[in-house]
Amino acid sequence: MNREKERKQLTAIIVDDELHGRENLRVLLENYCPGVRVMGLASSVTEAINLVEDLYPEVVFLDINMPVLDGFDFLESFPKRDFLTVFVTAHQEFGINAVKAGAVDYILKPVDIRELKQTVRKLFELSETPAEQVAATGGERIMLPETHGFKVTSVDDIVRFEAEGSYSIVFTKDGRKTVVSRTLSDFEESLPPGMFCRVHRSSLINLDLVKEYSVIDGGSVTMIDGTRIDVSRRKTNDFLAMIRKRLRSV
Repeated sequence: MNREKERKQLTAIIVDDELHGRENLRVLLENYCPGVRVMGLASSVTEAINLVEDLYPEVVFLDINMPVLDGFDFLESFPKRDFLTVFVTAHQEFGINAVKAGAVDYILKPVDIRELKQTVRKLFELSETPAEQVAATGGERIMLPETHGFKVTSVDDIVRFEAEGSYSIVFTKDGRKTVVSRTLSDFEESLPPGMFCRVHRSSLINLDLVKEYSVIDGGSVTMIDGTRIDVSRRKTNDFLAMIRKRLRSV
């Protein structure tokens, strides 16, 4: 059964200085995401702050580029947030700042219905975690470029990375594969320390999602998705030390 149907609706407000932007997103949510109930619309940051204080929404769909005060100014008004934030904007260049600001996701205009549904599914998954905790873990999310822009993905959902020349393939818990124009070394530098291990020159794995380890045939790990990955002899000691340390810390 769909999780959206298992629990109450998520309450939300939409913040956008353009009337068309507000109404378009409201209609898309009402028609394609029945698990979300839009409680109010705001055309400015000031209106949005008042709506949050009056309605206590669980989700804020927020435009970035607005006159006088922008989306980042709005978030700075709530250093301790009890709502989840999704940026909805035509400006792709704000992506890194959106991650730093604690946004759950980042949707580019014009809004793609499939992408919106994916975002809503993510919101339901996160809604059981206190929003202030989600906002505080900005360093544990990562941007994965896609053809239409990029997705902001929790590193907890990434099973492994696989090198493909100068590209990387990202495998997530939901079975999706995303080809990204970044090397494994680039990802290693941006991931949380101690959480991922380079077990082979072409494989970077999430230590929290290792299912088992075997020394047969030189050593290999099996991930929660059933994938078996060789551990190179040169990396074996590092892998064992890192996973022992990781297990002690959780």
